[in-house]
Amino acid sequence: MIEVRLARLPEDAAAIARIDRSFRTDMVLGPLPTANGVEFVSLDERFTKTFPLGDLADANRPWDRAWVVVKNGTIRAFAAVGYQPWNRRLVLWHLYVDTPQRGQGLARRLIEAVVDHGRQLGAAHVWLETSNRNLPGIEAYRALGFEMTGFDLTLYDGMAAEGEFALFFSQPVDD
Repeated sequence: MIEVRLARLPEDAAAIARIDRSFRTDMVLGPLPTANGVEFVSLDERFTKTFPLGDLADANRPWDRAWVVVKNGTIRAFAAVGYQPWNRRLVLWHLYVDTPQRGQGLARRLIEAVVDHGRQLGAAHVWLETSNRNLPGIEAYRALGFEMTGFDLTLYDGMAAEGEFALFFSQPVDD
């Protein structure tokens, strides 16, 4: 049995934190300067990373709504969003599916809940940021209907992710 429901915090926090948020890849995207700007090329690079999730108990976290997917009584996926009214942007701060559960449609079910919430708020689009090294995530976001809308080569400078760069994706929220 699969259920998508609002996250109950702090009760769900420990189960959400147990979701495997790691990825492994043999390819990353690299910037290639061109006469017309920048293109992205695939580069051979083995890379493993686990995304942090330290804001579950943070009262000042940037997101205010979250969902979980409960499969057979266990939380297997998590998504969290925050709305920015000034530009009608629903920011997807977290989208994680436990590694053994990936490819089974759990992320799609969460994105459906996210988009429905965005529709209720009058959001124009759902927006997210990820790393150029998260090629599995980039492929998943594209399969979920997101398109790349921008990048920032300096966003992670001076941080633990220095050497990576940010890619921005969005998807319209249709009425």
